[in-house]
Amino acid sequence: MKLFPRENYLKKIRSFYDADDLIKVITGVRRCGKSCLMALIVQELQARGVPEDHIIYLDLDERKHRKVKSADALEELIESYDPGNGLRYLFIDEIQNVDQFEEVLNGFRTEGSWSIFITGSNSYLLSGELVTKLTGRYLEFEVFPLSFEEYENMKLFLELPVSANPLEELSHFILEGGFPRTLTLPDLQARRRYVSGIIEEIFEKDIRRRVKIREKDTFEKLRSYMINNFGGLMSLNSIYRALKGSGLHISKNTVARYIRILLDAKVLYECPRFDMKSKRSLQGEKKYYLADLSFYYAVNTDNRVQFGPDLENLIYVYACSHDYSISVGRIGNFECDFILRNPEMDYAYVQIAYTIAASRETEDREYRPLEMIRDNYPRYVMTTDYILQKRNGISHVNIMEFMKKGMEF
Repeated sequence: MKLFPRENYLKKIRSFYDADDLIKVITGVRRCGKSCLMALIVQELQARGVPEDHIIYLDLDERKHRKVKSADALEELIESYDPGNGLRYLFIDEIQNVDQFEEVLNGFRTEGSWSIFITGSNSYLLSGELVTKLTGRYLEFEVFPLSFEEYENMKLFLELPVSANPLEELSHFILEGGFPRTLTLPDLQARRRYVSGIIEEIFEKDIRRRVKIREKDTFEKLRSYMINNFGGLMSLNSIYRALKGSGLHISKNTVARYIRILLDAKVLYECPRFDMKSKRSLQGEKKYYLADLSFYYAVNTDNRVQFGPDLENLIYVYACSHDYSISVGRIGNFECDFILRNPEMDYAYVQIAYTIAASRETEDREYRPLEMIRDNYPRYVMTTDYILQKRNGISHVNIMEFMKKGMEF
């Protein structure tokens, strides 16, 4: 089967294809494409000549594996494959179906002849059990729904029409979202229904099976509140007051617990604030972004693109997918939308707006926080404008072109 190649992720994992001392853990929100990424790795191994009997792929959601629930059953299943000598490649999808799978995988890992890849329920894979039992013995590769670049390229891959107007195409991407399966569905209504199903599936499979939610209605109201207010500065107290003010009977501890559950399931991502003068993280207010904007549009009837928070969310997820650490910056009385730090500990500063062409006042508002930064790291104003300018060494870039080219900050 021909699969859409997700090179941004494959290039991160290739160096570890043959690593028998490290378990490769592929995480990401449900239905973002983790299983297809593993299938792509299998295809690359086959293309370079790895014998098929040395590649073992187990989907534990398949009916034939429905009885594989215990560590002993998993071990017996793996041992039933006998490829002989040489490095064997073991791929296991939905590993969370097995109790105490960590001990089994670690046992095969120590034999030195198994390169192991796993995916599964996010809230489980990110729980303390995996971290405690496999510390230093695994690498996590986080996958996100399609980026704008991938969205356009996958449409071409599927021979679907792509608008010649980049802003129109961006609007389609925002409203439809980046879950790969949606591109095979006929219309926006079907795509929204599919994403609503993902939301319910996350609750039933990733959350309800792992943690106790006594009041599902209360949890869903908090989930809706967080989804509807993505991109805004919020604190635990402000969320609690808003929910109480709406007539919801909930404790502050429960609010904090439910938010943690949504973060573990990768529905939400938390972006802390950082004071650039004191060089310290700020406690209290944070911003929360969505794994995919379709979560917002699937639970709302609004078809109007809200470019402010939408563009912020797109850049946040884009930066995460390129392995940047991200925070919101405060510079005196001004806010910098994002401070980005790459794995080499280099920084970049980003302001995001729909346009700065409307007025000089708008332009000044976006440039002023960046002009107060005195170090020599790159600074960006990112907009949908095609007429670009430079001011005091600050780069003005077009968001669509930046993402389409897969550029680094």
